[in-house]
Amino acid sequence: MGRKTERVFTKVSNIKEYMDVLKSHGDKVLFRYPVGNRYESMSYATFCEQVMNTAAGFAALGLAGKRIAVIGPTAPEWVSSYLAVLVSGGVIIPMDKELDEAAIAGFLATAEAEAIVYGKGMKQKLAGAIESHPTMKLFISMENEEENEKILPLSKVIEKGKAAQAEAPYPIHDGSTEELAVMLFTSGTTGTAKCVMLCQKNIWSTLVSACSTVEFFPDDTIVSVLPLHHTYELICVLSGMDYGHTIGINDSLAHIMKNFAEYKPTGLVLVPLFITTMYNRIMTKAKSSGKDKILRVMLAVSGALRKVGIDLRRVFFKSVLEAFGGRLCKIVSGAAPLNPEMVKAFDGFGITIAEGYGITECSPLISVNPYYALKKGSVGPAVPSCTVRIDVRETNEKGYEEGEIQVKGDNVMLGYYKNEEENKRAFTEDGWYRTGDVGYMDKDGYIYITGRLKSVIVLENGKNVFPEEIEEYLSRIPEIGECVAVGRKAEDGETVNLCALVYPNTEIYGETPDKEKAYADINAKITELNRQLPTFKKIKKLEIVDTPFEKTTTRKIKRHLVK
Repeated sequence: MGRKTERVFTKVSNIKEYMDVLKSHGDKVLFRYPVGNRYESMSYATFCEQVMNTAAGFAALGLAGKRIAVIGPTAPEWVSSYLAVLVSGGVIIPMDKELDEAAIAGFLATAEAEAIVYGKGMKQKLAGAIESHPTMKLFISMENEEENEKILPLSKVIEKGKAAQAEAPYPIHDGSTEELAVMLFTSGTTGTAKCVMLCQKNIWSTLVSACSTVEFFPDDTIVSVLPLHHTYELICVLSGMDYGHTIGINDSLAHIMKNFAEYKPTGLVLVPLFITTMYNRIMTKAKSSGKDKILRVMLAVSGALRKVGIDLRRVFFKSVLEAFGGRLCKIVSGAAPLNPEMVKAFDGFGITIAEGYGITECSPLISVNPYYALKKGSVGPAVPSCTVRIDVRETNEKGYEEGEIQVKGDNVMLGYYKNEEENKRAFTEDGWYRTGDVGYMDKDGYIYITGRLKSVIVLENGKNVFPEEIEEYLSRIPEIGECVAVGRKAEDGETVNLCALVYPNTEIYGETPDKEKAYADINAKITELNRQLPTFKKIKKLEIVDTPFEKTTTRKIKRHLVK
């Protein structure tokens, strides 16, 4: 059991209060970001000025209160545009930069957007929309592109706003916090896009919940690694700004370790795939240098010393910590299930991992494992902005009542845009949001997720197996890089067998793995694993795949595409 610390942040309930908090941080550095071969900085004061000038510029262009999209790589201008739309009373539409041209044009039409702010590398994907689009009137470039009747550089928008503010300060929108404020397109793992509608109450209640439950402080430095259109990353960035964090922007996954060394973060917000990859790199590097046995001995010694009140982790594992800049001490993990062994492994190095759980429709935070009372394998109790219940379907092997996780609270979306059929499916008759996730709660209210209703594998004996649980077991095998558990019909056409589809760990087998060797090694480990599993959960077949699985921008495998 850890020590509960005082939370140092300011509660906000609308965009005006939030902008006041940001202004109070003054000349403190907000963003650090790479520009060519150098790193530049932007203060909170400069950022706030940019937000207000952008909002005033939108108003000067007749865009105040309108629906405006934003798309592109993470950049200060992405965040300032997002907030400027809210300041001007409009609706912001964050979009995935990995979408193809047709999807972008289609989503803009569905949302009835009138303008879009776009970043580096996005003009080509907007070419068709710029040529002809049923709703779009203006395309605002974060780069200094040549101006025409449809394209306007963001710098010109800011100039217009600055001129307008010279005459009178732009008034921040003070409408109802329950009005539509954000439109998000999400396909989840179904492959079918829905447009989630959020209001300011959703955003700010979730921000307050995040600040209330995660152990961060005003002097922390974090790195923005995940794409900002994803609500998980965005709410973490907005929460960090409330605290007064300095936020380093990662420009590429290929540069991530270089950026860690430059920014020297104290905390990170990641998805499980990054955490597992980081751990595998540490252990593979130790093994290749012949130091893996020494590392394991040091972990054992360190653990023994901690039991008598002596903590030397940051001394023993200085070289490990230096890879992350030397100051990293905490990680928040979300967006997908995390192997509980990773929590134990990183704790051994001196880095605490707190796993959270959420879904876009809940803005997205539902629960967080508290830093002062972590429970292995749990995603913690519900955060202050909501209540969670279990729609009981059965009593599980551990004696807990298990079923669908359902949520009610200030974080729950307004609904899906123009989609009454999906709205009926999404909510129970008494108004609870149906997450589609299956799990249970212990006596302390801690939530444990066991799978997804849509991905459940039904065996011929009627037993239900959630592939996520099997994948968690498989992820503990070092030789496995990526895996998906599926149900395969046996030769008799009736029996359903559990099958593991595996892409080998390239840190061990190289970029072009020897499939026969990988199969032999991994199959032997699966045989060992099967001895520990109930009969109906045993993996009957292993298939080695040639390429990594297709993933979302938050590095979740697109299960619906796996055959």
